[in-house]
Amino acid sequence: MFVLGIDPGVARCGYGVVEQVGRQARGVDIGVLRTPAGMAQPERLLSLQDGIRALFDRYEPEVLVLERVLLHVDSRTALSVGQASGVAMVEGARRGVEVAEYSPNEVKGAVVGYGSATKAQVQLMVKTLLGLDAPPKPADAADAAAIALCHLARIPTPRRART
Repeated sequence: MFVLGIDPGVARCGYGVVEQVGRQARGVDIGVLRTPAGMAQPERLLSLQDGIRALFDRYEPEVLVLERVLLHVDSRTALSVGQASGVAMVEGARRGVEVAEYSPNEVKGAVVGYGSATKAQVQLMVKTLLGLDAPPKPADAADAAAIALCHLARIPTPRRART
């Protein structure tokens, strides 16, 4: 099973493609999609959509998992993150894949063991759980992989098996 985790953002959108085979999770591709600050917002969203579409084309994930937008951040950031989430959700819906969302605390709890974990702790646990040589950087990339791992930890075991 391929899961595409997205840590939504317009300037930097983290992504983590994680494959689950049996009980083992493997990091297939972890990184960030970036858009130039000087670009108009509609063009940035289009660029982001193109990047997300390319990830879907390349990996054909069965599930798209996003970090849920929280409103405790400033409204400008929340709006931008919401727009990035919407772009990803539309691509998931277009492809007919399951779309799930988790709060940052749910992700940290599933991956690190407690919801108040630091970015560095998330990066270290993603490295450990996926057997990577180094923690994923930047933090947006590690967060996206953690979101995918959170989903895999929460689904029933029979659904994890790749058919």
